[in-house]
Amino acid sequence: MVRLRQRSAPRWSLHLTLLALLALLLSACGQGTATTPAPTADAAPPAADPTAAAPAADATAAPAGGETADAGEIIFLSTQFSPVEEAERMRNTILAGFPGQVEFIPEAGGPFNDRVRAEAQSGQATVSLLGGLHGDFAPFAQDGLLEDLTPLMEELQGRGFPEAFTELGRLGTDTVYYIPWMQATYLLAANVQALEYLPEGADQNALTYEQLKQWVANVEEATGERKFGLPGGPNGLIHRLFQGYLYPSYTGSAGVAGFKSPEAVTMWNDVKELWTHANPQSTTYEFMQEPLLSEEVWIAMDHTARLINAVNERPDDFVLLPAPAGPQGRGFMPVIAGLAIPVGAPNRAGAEELIRYLTMPEQQTTTLRENAFFPVVEAPLPTDLGAGVRIQAEAVAAQSNASDGVPSLLPVGLGARGGEFNKVYTDSFQQIVLNNQPVEQVLEQQAAILQQVINDAGAPCWAPDPPSEGPCQVR
Repeated sequence: MVRLRQRSAPRWSLHLTLLALLALLLSACGQGTATTPAPTADAAPPAADPTAAAPAADATAAPAGGETADAGEIIFLSTQFSPVEEAERMRNTILAGFPGQVEFIPEAGGPFNDRVRAEAQSGQATVSLLGGLHGDFAPFAQDGLLEDLTPLMEELQGRGFPEAFTELGRLGTDTVYYIPWMQATYLLAANVQALEYLPEGADQNALTYEQLKQWVANVEEATGERKFGLPGGPNGLIHRLFQGYLYPSYTGSAGVAGFKSPEAVTMWNDVKELWTHANPQSTTYEFMQEPLLSEEVWIAMDHTARLINAVNERPDDFVLLPAPAGPQGRGFMPVIAGLAIPVGAPNRAGAEELIRYLTMPEQQTTTLRENAFFPVVEAPLPTDLGAGVRIQAEAVAAQSNASDGVPSLLPVGLGARGGEFNKVYTDSFQQIVLNNQPVEQVLEQQAAILQQVINDAGAPCWAPDPPSEGPCQVR
């Protein structure tokens, strides 16, 4: 990985890792035209130095618009912060200082897509601001449903957005369609009681999946309990662990081009072995911080926002670690969210003012503190930042800087078919792991469904799969 030279006065030095990481992702996928959207480089929290002193506030971070003027009523539709607690913190804390009336509405990807398209078709728009992942916006931009935010991006550039982020917001064109908002990733978490059972010679910051299998087996043998857990509940994110972690680590693929490969068969057999040591309640877990805190589980993987309560409440009892590596490297999924304005928004001026507000360094660090999503601008690291967030920053730094890292982007270009795409992975998990059906047979059946979903969406390949002409081909 290319290492960029650090500025003499360090800011949120996570950007240095991200610039190199995202340059790699962009070059891997190509920076095509609007018909081949840039990948969802939903980027990982960059490698921050959690001990660095907070710098003086940058004058360019001041709000560009009139802070005290009433921005009016704004309906803010978002695929992010849908869990009730996150949504309430968004409404009551993050948005509390905004000079306007914001109705924050979190939605799942399908309803989000449907509402944006229905309002565009009817010509009766009510939504003024959209919050979503990179892949949420690509189909909208292709269909002319997003406003040009190039002037606003130029105005805000002094806040220190990495150029790679700005490039992603252009979606492969010369027009900025979304402004970067925040970023996160997924990590391995462990109770410190589990560390004594690590396999001999294992480095906890550079584990392999083979070592993880041995580790969870050691814990079960020592305690008599299955202390490993995955978020396999109805609203858990286990599908992302397959798409962004296991498939890239075993196949070097985003889980499409290598979906039914021999390497994928090996991966699924290893998952079956891991599952024999998983807490049976894993099929109900949605936020792994909860079973970690109750100590039903000692070792787990999940999204940073779904681990933060554990390390915040008991920072001395837990460690956060990079994801394990497989035969092809250390697969991990960077996640970036952005802010866009739909064409015909009833309050575009207010929406732009809300974008200015949410990308202020103060609000970026508030978002980090409240909902564990990391800044995308140069924001000072608060001196009162909780120990849990600092622990996350260190783990994310180790993961993003891993020499064997294989970054994998969130799916791009699926639009309303995103739920069907994810279901292929959860159905495969249920049939192979829970129901013990033959791996090759299940993958062959699910591959046909996966190909149909991708064909219907017209989605090209995304990193780490190589670029494609037309829909990505399942192999």
